[in-house]
Amino acid sequence: MRASQTFLSTQKEAPADAEIVSHRLMMRAGMIKRLGAGIYSYMPLGLRVIRKIEAIIREEMNRAGAVELLMPVVQPAELWAETGRFQAYGPELLRVKDRHQRDFVIQPTSEEVITDIARQELRSYRQLPRNFYHIQTKFRDERRPRFGLMRGREFTMKDAYSFDRDKAGALASYQVMFDAYRRIFDRFGLQYRAVSADTGAIGGDASHEFQVIADTGEDAIAYCPASDYAANVELAEALPLLAGRGAATQPLARTPTPGRSTCEDVAAMLGIPLAATVKSLVLATDDRDADGNALGTTVWLAMVRGDHSLNEVKTGKLAPFKSGWRFATVAEIESHFGCKPGYLGPVGTARPVKVIADRTVARMADFVCGANEPDFHLTGVNWGRDLPEPDLVADIRNVVAGDPSPDGQGTLAIQRGIEVGHVFYLGTKKYSIPMDATFLDENGKPQPFEMGCYGIGVTRILGAAIEQNHDERGMIWPAAIAPFECVVCPIGMDRSADVRAAAERLHDELAARGIDVVLDDRGERPGAMFADWELIGVPMRVVLSDRGLKAGTAEVQGRRDAAAAAVPLADAARAVEERLRA
Repeated sequence: MRASQTFLSTQKEAPADAEIVSHRLMMRAGMIKRLGAGIYSYMPLGLRVIRKIEAIIREEMNRAGAVELLMPVVQPAELWAETGRFQAYGPELLRVKDRHQRDFVIQPTSEEVITDIARQELRSYRQLPRNFYHIQTKFRDERRPRFGLMRGREFTMKDAYSFDRDKAGALASYQVMFDAYRRIFDRFGLQYRAVSADTGAIGGDASHEFQVIADTGEDAIAYCPASDYAANVELAEALPLLAGRGAATQPLARTPTPGRSTCEDVAAMLGIPLAATVKSLVLATDDRDADGNALGTTVWLAMVRGDHSLNEVKTGKLAPFKSGWRFATVAEIESHFGCKPGYLGPVGTARPVKVIADRTVARMADFVCGANEPDFHLTGVNWGRDLPEPDLVADIRNVVAGDPSPDGQGTLAIQRGIEVGHVFYLGTKKYSIPMDATFLDENGKPQPFEMGCYGIGVTRILGAAIEQNHDERGMIWPAAIAPFECVVCPIGMDRSADVRAAAERLHDELAARGIDVVLDDRGERPGAMFADWELIGVPMRVVLSDRGLKAGTAEVQGRRDAAAAAVPLADAARAVEERLRA
């Protein structure tokens, strides 16, 4: 490939609305062009990266036994109505009408369509297991699209769907996909973790996220350096930090804390550890009978240690909150506690409330909490003596660095990650049963499919790879997904026939070795030429010049190398190949 045969359009400055590194660098390198909020055109260099990502995905999906098909972007709403997701998905689902006023959706994912295919085509247990996948455009109407390809509205995703006859088979298919995803991300050359995760809007009973490690990641990952344990902080189990509840040693006291409404301020004023305080958050559940009629509202006081935070995902999985919950209104708080937020606690409430205590809080003694009176807190509070035992004790907090690992193998550390892949075991309740998707078993009886689904954010990987691999000069692509693996940079090619001939010979030799190489034949000055390719992030660069040719050498430099190495010209192609394949 010659640079003149593709399209390069680099810029010195990024647009003002480019907020993160990957967005800025892709815009500067001319890989993407903004068309609208969260909608981008993929320019030639960006598309080359996408095609390489897709090729690796296809090879590993095919190797794992999945079969490729292609499902439409526009889908009839009645399919989504069968599962209830047409109403439940929320405003991220773009709903449209055709000229006949029939409802359609612009698909964010394709569970309903693939289940419809399965119920028509997979009639017998003899046709199972089966896994279908496609790589297709998706659309999610993000409220606030940002960060370039990281949080766009239109994007490309690989989604796959497995169908099995029983749970054991479905879990086996899940493991096959999990292993395939590991191979895919290994081949991408990215540092990642596979972490236990919440199933979210997709539904199901088990899931793992594949997180590319990056300081700018939106997700927090808890992991144990001494073991293989890793989980999204939303799901990571927080073990109790106290072996048991100690005996009361302090009297209950109403203590003035003027103007101190936070645990941090109260602890500082009283000269006590923040861990001796308890934070109170007021939740509400709107109770309904079997017919959906309103029965009233139950107010809950969720209690976590002052240095901890409430985990809303784990809380929502508890039995009292599975049907939905919300934070209580100011009016509900004042009605039940006789006080505005900031000084709330479980002792002496104006009206009865139910108390849910985190595991650690349930074992605390002599703790500090709000007194339900402005400018006052209670000190020396003890369960059983000063207030009843909690109505519910559960894991409702986020883990923090230093917590014991749930697998008992050490302590947890926290790092940031960018979710680029997700595997789900769905079972039968989310799609098969609602859509009456069944097959005939050995006895000729209909059975619902056991399902799994598996996604990779193809275009998001571009942003994640750059967030993980960049420096002050630009991107640093892993070789497997770089727009080019090597660039040949001839100095004075337009003035020297010898340099031109040597550059073309080297280009052809590299190409013959299977290396994706580009020859910069634009005639740019060395500084501008090098700056372009460093911005673009090509892994290897070879510089040829009249001076080098006279010495019989070429300069070979990896994108991460501080300086170039002179190698014999005759060995330059081999040296590049060895570096790339190492």
